[in-house]
Amino acid sequence: MSFDTLGLSTELLQAISDSGYTEPTAIQKQAIPVILSGKDVLASAQTGTGKTAGFTLPMLQRLSEAKEHGEKKRVRALVLTPTRELAIQVGKSVETYGRHLPLKSVVIYGGASFNPQITKLRDGVDIIIATPGRLLDLVKKKNADLSAVEFLVLDEADRMLDMGFIPDVREIVSLLRKRRQNLLFSATFSQDIRKLAGGILTKPVQIDVAVRNTSPHEVRQEIHLVNMEHKQSHLSYIIGSRRWEQVLVFTTTKLSADELSKQLRLDGLKTETIHGDKTQGARARALEGFKEGRVRVLVATDIAARGLDIDKLPHVVNYDLPKVAEDYVHRIGRTGRAGNEGLALSLVSHEEFGLLKDIEKLIKHTIPQVETHDEWAVPAPESKSKRVARPSGQNRGKSNYKKSHGPKKKSDATRSKSRGQRSRKR
Repeated sequence: MSFDTLGLSTELLQAISDSGYTEPTAIQKQAIPVILSGKDVLASAQTGTGKTAGFTLPMLQRLSEAKEHGEKKRVRALVLTPTRELAIQVGKSVETYGRHLPLKSVVIYGGASFNPQITKLRDGVDIIIATPGRLLDLVKKKNADLSAVEFLVLDEADRMLDMGFIPDVREIVSLLRKRRQNLLFSATFSQDIRKLAGGILTKPVQIDVAVRNTSPHEVRQEIHLVNMEHKQSHLSYIIGSRRWEQVLVFTTTKLSADELSKQLRLDGLKTETIHGDKTQGARARALEGFKEGRVRVLVATDIAARGLDIDKLPHVVNYDLPKVAEDYVHRIGRTGRAGNEGLALSLVSHEEFGLLKDIEKLIKHTIPQVETHDEWAVPAPESKSKRVARPSGQNRGKSNYKKSHGPKKKSDATRSKSRGQRSRKR
């Protein structure tokens, strides 16, 4: 199936061709015709499946087909996203595919100046792509009028739920006209998501193109059992010895992200950090440097990394395992996108065995273990003792890889001296 069989206009097909795409993805094949028919949609799709174009293309077509009344443009479409990065990504998609159409859009998010956003709104736009909080601020100050919105998209609704944005979303929805088309996209169809959809969508067509809570097939996964205090050393060693030039690293807190970045820089690795305390400008510069190859390692928290769109990202590292198992699937979905292969490596300490068990239960398979150095390793959990098939007579951690690349062993004299020192201390 090609794009020209989906009922898209000549202008949109030209924009798709300009972007180098030839075949629609699964979500695009299913969603585009349904959205063009004017029906509400409840869709589940993993990251990297092309869902943004899946709603952007038919939205642009329906807006361009409808006649506008009055001289000044009115806001006729609203896309709500949980993060600034995702809003910017959707905004770029709207610009890319709408380049041959007379439609105007604005991206609205917090952490940036109000004035440029207000100026664009006053000049008149057809489409707003926004995070809920900043949009409500503008509405309450009467800088944005949503009364003419006829097309509503909730993108990554599950993340908006996790981040506590649903009250804001419901308040925004209450300001819209009753008669409109609604689209809700989520990575999962949880009970809370279905409840949210029930209050917004009208007889929606349900589309589910992904096997829920499974890891992408294009992503090769491995775990390294490493003591907590040795994780940073091991990560630096892996990046250097494997000659990785682009790696996205996840931590669970902003503090650990900052501390890890500092240590990686001391090890000579060009590293930047993105998290909620960074300004939008700093986050944008860090991401741009990472995409362009000037930054080798990008350390991020889950919220900051949600919606990141990085073409052909080869490596993702879980420096800390996520507290919520579903976030593991979202994290590793940053790599292995659009048919490209990727590697997701997780550093797992003894304290994280319970989190690992939850993740493997969710994705329904055991993640292979790669042996690490004796100095850094922790024993495998008892139930996972058969993760690695070892050659006969080979001891844990004494692989050929370690012999040629691992840390140097202490000499007998050094070990004897160390034992003597410990004896005196006792």
